Amino acid sequence: MTINDEDLVARIRQALKVVIDPELGHNIVDLGFVYDVSIDDGAAHITMTATTRGCPAASFLKEGVANSASLVPGVDTVDVIMTFEPPWQPSMIAPGVKSSLGFAEVN
Repeated sequence: MTINDEDLVARIRQALKVVIDPELGHNIVDLGFVYDVSIDDGAAHITMTATTRGCPAASFLKEGVANSASLVPGVDTVDVIMTFEPPWQPSMIAPGVKSSLGFAEVN
């Protein structure tokens, strides 16, 4: 990945922060739902998850990711892969968000 690709990946990750999980009320990046973002000649490849396999918001989140990433200058196409491996866990949540959701840090 080139420096320009790294910058584009960072801009895509930032753009994905507008996608809010309707149940948890926080963005999917800080919730740890975005597992990977890569770029290949203008094609964005995003691997993400949801809280559970049966999450009713999974399609909504996937569509939001595709739409948000496609608006980033330099992105020509977007491929979003929904996975449940590894399973999402609350430990994947960013620390500030974790405390706002009431998860206590365990030493």
